[in-house]
Amino acid sequence: MDSIRNPYTPNAGATPEIIAGRAEQTRSFTVLLERLARGRTEQSMIMTGLRGVGKTVLLNEFADLARQARWEVVEIEASKRDDDRFRQMIASSLRSALLQISPRKRWGERAQRAAEVLTAFSVNVTNEGSWALTWDVEAAEGLGDHGDLALDLTDVLVAVGEAAREKERGVAILIDEVQFLNQAQLEALIQAMHKTVQRKLPVTFVGAGLPQIAELAGDAKSYAERLFRFPMIDSLGDDDAREALIAPAEREGVAFEPAAVAEALAITKGYPYFIQELGYQAWEIAEGGSITADDVSTAKEAYLAKLDSSFFRVRLDRATPLQTAYMRAMAELGPEAQKASEVARVMLRESTQLGPTRAELIDMGLLFTPEHGYAAFTVPDFDQFMLRAIPDLIVPEVRRRPRPS
Repeated sequence: MDSIRNPYTPNAGATPEIIAGRAEQTRSFTVLLERLARGRTEQSMIMTGLRGVGKTVLLNEFADLARQARWEVVEIEASKRDDDRFRQMIASSLRSALLQISPRKRWGERAQRAAEVLTAFSVNVTNEGSWALTWDVEAAEGLGDHGDLALDLTDVLVAVGEAAREKERGVAILIDEVQFLNQAQLEALIQAMHKTVQRKLPVTFVGAGLPQIAELAGDAKSYAERLFRFPMIDSLGDDDAREALIAPAEREGVAFEPAAVAEALAITKGYPYFIQELGYQAWEIAEGGSITADDVSTAKEAYLAKLDSSFFRVRLDRATPLQTAYMRAMAELGPEAQKASEVARVMLRESTQLGPTRAELIDMGLLFTPEHGYAAFTVPDFDQFMLRAIPDLIVPEVRRRPRPS
């Protein structure tokens, strides 16, 4: 069929034509905005889930909903930054939001104060010199300049929130890949949001990240479980998965035969990204006005090849030989969460020897710990990819430290 009309979007974070099965989350976000706009409090949220379940798509949907409600949106993709770079990123983003809430020529007392606190927050002397926002605003004294990230960010969000409330506006901070924030940064965000809730300010922080985020947030601040909700974004149920697969094609006048739908759902297991990829490949193969079970079966080879070369491979390529062997040993044991001692047994090592490797894989976002002593892949079907990509488990030899002379 015509590739130009292909309605499937197997790209990272790309919004599909049909967002199926996420009505509850979008409704919760709409309620959150409306309650904050009325001066009431509501729990913000941090969505958790594996790769490819649509967390980024939901954040993009939330951004659209916030803009429709005349909220300013700060969109950030977290990465491993030191605290200085984190300050710069937050300050620049909030500066833009403040200027959108109130152009400088119409600043009132609240907006002026927010700008001064932002300036104080952004000035940070380092070994390389100093950095500050590129506007001619004097820094506030005693606010945003404590030298403590949590205290400073609290001052900033309170000041910006008060300026937004004065203009009957709001600020939505949407952060993807939250797990890459270090503990101090996550703690600062949680503490700052806690204060905005106490002041009933129209500021919200919605994050998305891997499953370990709920635990990390709880470790950062004990009250995080009361400040946030942690909805788990998972694979779609059968009805929603069927809608995600069929509806885009129907919009182009193309039907899936029932057997083709059953085959596709069995292959993709309801994971939204997988549905987009398989739908795309089946469309490219099919001829005429329908997609058959044979089309889906034929498309499976191209579907797996695409996943292996991009979705899966980019994660494996980041791993060292020992990290690769650890993941291959996990795959040997099956798709479930695996006990550290069992992985070590397969590798003919002691679990204490492999503890650092396991911790590195968690830090890289390739594994998470669903319960103490266990680890699981953050990418669905990654175990099957490891078996395809590395047929034989090869464990590097133990490197022995040279004895001191």
